[in-house]
Amino acid sequence: MVAAGADELERAAEAALRPRRLDEFVGQSVVRDQLSLVLQAALARGNAPEHVLLSGPPGLGKTTLAMIIASELGASLRVTSGPAIQHAGDLAAVLSSLEEGEVLFIDEIHRLARPAEELLYMAMEDFRVDVVVGKGAGASAIPLSLPPFTAVGATTRAGLLPAPLRDRFGFTGHLDFYSADELERVLVRSAGLLGVVLDPDAASEIAGRSRGTPRIANRLLRRVRDWAQVRGDGGLDLRAARAALEVYEVDPIGLDRLDRAVLTALCTRFAGGPVGLATLAVTVGEESETVETVAEPYLVREGLLGRTPRGRVATPAAWAHLGLTPPRAEGTLFDG
Repeated sequence: MVAAGADELERAAEAALRPRRLDEFVGQSVVRDQLSLVLQAALARGNAPEHVLLSGPPGLGKTTLAMIIASELGASLRVTSGPAIQHAGDLAAVLSSLEEGEVLFIDEIHRLARPAEELLYMAMEDFRVDVVVGKGAGASAIPLSLPPFTAVGATTRAGLLPAPLRDRFGFTGHLDFYSADELERVLVRSAGLLGVVLDPDAASEIAGRSRGTPRIANRLLRRVRDWAQVRGDGGLDLRAARAALEVYEVDPIGLDRLDRAVLTALCTRFAGGPVGLATLAVTVGEESETVETVAEPYLVREGLLGRTPRGRVATPAAWAHLGLTPPRAEGTLFDG
């Protein structure tokens, strides 16, 4: 429920809630202001703006900003992703079909195949690609000019981008987690688009459980709306919000079933750790990658779990949140 990723069905539901202009975009004030300058200057010069790289955790609005860039420029948006481009020819086909001023959005750009990366270098810098015709000794490269375009890359792992690719972006923006006040503004706006009235106390409750992520906030809002329509009186008040989030096992600080299972296992079965990731994952019945990528980032960020060379450990805050008493530290020969 509180995973930051989204599947195709959720992306379709999100589409109706996305802002269309920069002045409608809530939060990320620094990136928004910087990006506004880049776009306004490019429009004033009549040129395509420099390439844009957006980085940050999932669910914070990178795809939305890419769509806003195209909208602000009055250009069409071409969407693809790193995993979908496994060969240089795949990227060449996309690039060769671009029109002048078009925006090319590459999601998860850090997952581009190396041959495609090298082709993208040339396309971004010189607006041309070399199309290879033939095979073996008889192969030849035909240079193909491209119209000026703007590449927008999105990544959750900027450190995996090779330096030559990163350097070709004229503007780089990093998106941070949202404050509770910003999430409340997101929720009020989304509720209006969904045609429901959201009580301020309910908005505050949902925002506090959304892990600083608009995607999660909108997801929880839709679940509260469902509860209110089926089991409540249709109103999205504080009672409905708390009851709905209890049904979906999202606690007051945003932990879900998996988060609590990890902390409970760590505290009750391993005395707070340290314990290895694989052992912890087996204990909660999940894959190691799921625990590491879905549960751990938020637990670490909230100070509930620590990563050490010897394994994962529960912090005092984790014991307190679960209502448990940590074991007393064993004495040593040097204790008085």
